[in-house]
Amino acid sequence: MTATNSDTLWTRAFVLLCIVQFLGYAQHAMLSPALPLYVTQLGGSPFIVGVVLFCFAATSVLIRPAVGHWADRWSETGVMISGLLFQGVTIFFCLIPLAEAAMLANGLRGIGWAALNTGGYSLLARTAPETRRGEASGYYSGVQSASNIFFPALALWLVAASWGGFGLVFTATALFSLAGALAGCAVARQTPPVAHRRSRDDSKWWREFFRFVEPEILLPSGLLFWLNITWPAVINFIVLYAGTIGIENLGAYFVISGATSLLARPLLGGASDRIGRGVCVALGFALQMCALVLVVMVTTLTGIMSSGALYMLGNAIGSSATLALAMERADPERRGKAMATFSLSYPLAYGVGSLFIGAMVEAAGYATMFLALAALEAGGLLFALTRRGRMK
Repeated sequence: MTATNSDTLWTRAFVLLCIVQFLGYAQHAMLSPALPLYVTQLGGSPFIVGVVLFCFAATSVLIRPAVGHWADRWSETGVMISGLLFQGVTIFFCLIPLAEAAMLANGLRGIGWAALNTGGYSLLARTAPETRRGEASGYYSGVQSASNIFFPALALWLVAASWGGFGLVFTATALFSLAGALAGCAVARQTPPVAHRRSRDDSKWWREFFRFVEPEILLPSGLLFWLNITWPAVINFIVLYAGTIGIENLGAYFVISGATSLLARPLLGGASDRIGRGVCVALGFALQMCALVLVVMVTTLTGIMSSGALYMLGNAIGSSATLALAMERADPERRGKAMATFSLSYPLAYGVGSLFIGAMVEAAGYATMFLALAALEAGGLLFALTRRGRMK
């Protein structure tokens, strides 16, 4: 699976890579509604829920430079498979009925998440045709988000079933990770070995290892962070918010929002190839801002589903554009580190957002929290509009 000038996108390697990402993200999708409910059942407050989610993000961010280094010096596919196996094993710490154990499990799971995404993005950057990077980003991220259609609802159903429970959810997520690792082995067979990529000065390898930021990726990384800092509100905390307004079964919300994301990413991913990355990023911020305002204005399941669909539409077009921009700017000699820098934006946003949202809910309530997040999105919109010239 080497870089090529061919415009062929749907190679066997690309299809297998998408399958791996779908299975890897299935675990995360099931845990998105299950972990907040599990922690509150153990007696945790919304802030403690935020801390548990932050642990996942913190380790995922801190380990990225090391994971990127291993991807460049060892194997992008090997890093991806190792991450899936690590996620599958460490989730079982959640079987210990303590909030602290959930923090530990989620923190360890973040290490596997870093490897899954760094390896996957690096492989995508190698295989995507130069003229179809926006389209490739749309399909790739669409496959990742497709897990949100069914698996959050499945998790809620398993938790509520008389024969189910949280233990069954955790076991199911481990099986998805194992299946993803097996699919990753098929990707490895489609990936020809590459020459060992040496640093420009291998005598200073430790500087490469501890180089946390790739400067050329800062702009798309910052934009991805800004786009996703509100993500925990609509994926994790929305379950708790729905309960406060009398909506008990939120499975349909995840189906609708997940389906919107699945359809929007491949359909709109190529838009940035035609109308420009900057325009698409600005549109993403605008749609997410409207969604966060809408969610505090409605009190029905239909209204919340409409808000979720609108948010996913914005996230789809904005995230696909930033991914395409990152692939364009990545140095081929340091692709693993570059994509590690880019991919750490999501967990960093997830962690910071989770803590901020949990604290806001306890201090001022859900409505104020959603409006504060809408204000953040408005700031992102203004920033994107003023930086359009740098995103062509």
